Amino acid sequence: MLDYTGLQALAAVLREGSFERAARRLHVTPSAVSQRVKQLEERAGQVLVLRGTPCTGTEAGRRLCLHLEQVQLLENELRRANPELLADDAAAPAPTLQLAVNADSLSTWFMDAMAAFTAGGNELLDLRIDDQEHTGERLRDGEVIAAVTATGTAIAGCNTWALGTMRYVAAASPDFVARHFGDGVTAAALGRAPIMTYDRKDRLQDQWLQAQGLASRTHAPRHFLPSNFGYVRACEVGMGWGMHPTVLIAGQLASGVLVELAPGAHLDVPLYWAHPRSAQQSLTRLTQCVMAAAREWLEDAPDGPLRPAPASRA
Repeated sequence: MLDYTGLQALAAVLREGSFERAARRLHVTPSAVSQRVKQLEERAGQVLVLRGTPCTGTEAGRRLCLHLEQVQLLENELRRANPELLADDAAAPAPTLQLAVNADSLSTWFMDAMAAFTAGGNELLDLRIDDQEHTGERLRDGEVIAAVTATGTAIAGCNTWALGTMRYVAAASPDFVARHFGDGVTAAALGRAPIMTYDRKDRLQDQWLQAQGLASRTHAPRHFLPSNFGYVRACEVGMGWGMHPTVLIAGQLASGVLVELAPGAHLDVPLYWAHPRSAQQSLTRLTQCVMAAAREWLEDAPDGPLRPAPASRA
């Protein structure tokens, strides 16, 4: 039988990043938190917390925290459906779900999923923002309980649900296009024109260049701007060109504030929703909210009964 008092202390340390902040969250002393984590480690026979600034979890520590998260979700559902069964635990705190999502999804369709989910319950959300090609790693490493990811291949122990595709276009301001592409959007011109890049994991611009046969041997200058609002605004004021979700810049394209570099040459990124199979029951409502929002926003979103998608071999 697991020591859930110790698990709560472990989860607080990993979420807050230190024993002191975990103690304030749990309303106990730091020494009490330290003792609980030490006893849990002794029972597990291994280190669960890597002490540092901030404190981080070992793989086993992260897995135990995810287990606690699933238990709290199940108990929360039981408390809501049959309050008399857990009457002594009526004041239990609302569970917090740790999710990984890419910035473009968060700025568009995923906000609707979160709004619908939180409106229908008391659960709290703790989001980790990462590139869609890397969110799956956070799920695989046990950092989060579910993720929006571009990884269509199987993640061990997880169910994967096809969401649809997010369509991207290469766009810039009309002045930027006139200044840099007066003789056409060529590989040579693209090798000189500044590129807007979200962060160093962002490969969308390079993927589009490769897909269009416009990759240059020279490395174009790049701006790095890890803010969705700032990224779009930087393209509007002529700092560079970049890849934008069409659902995010539809207004700018319609008004002419932004124009496509190559009209019709879009890049479609398939998105998936993934979570551990062991959490399927506790995450059913969240998965339903995610799928419903995806159907409203994304291209080629599946319709019909809720069921996991077969893993892609790509």
